[in-house]
Amino acid sequence: MKEFKYVVTDAQGIHARPAGILVKAIAKKTSDIKIKKAGDTREVNAKSIMGMMTLGLDNGEEVTVTANGKDESEAMDGVEKYLSSPFAE
Repeated sequence: MKEFKYVVTDAQGIHARPAGILVKAIAKKTSDIKIKKAGDTREVNAKSIMGMMTLGLDNGEEVTVTANGKDESEAMDGVEKYLSSPFAE
């Protein structure tokens, strides 16, 4: 299992557009990819736009992303690369 912690830096948080781009980018990965907001008991499927939106990820909040499966390293590299870059306007 791979794990990545990230603090949301976008002023708008992870709203529908960046969440949708992330979901689309990882949809074809076979690994189970989950995301959890610090202080929240829910862990959601990062491949689900509805799951991502239920977390309400605002600027400054920390999330933990985990990937478990055959392509977990590749999946996590993609997630980390996307979250660490400025979201498209």
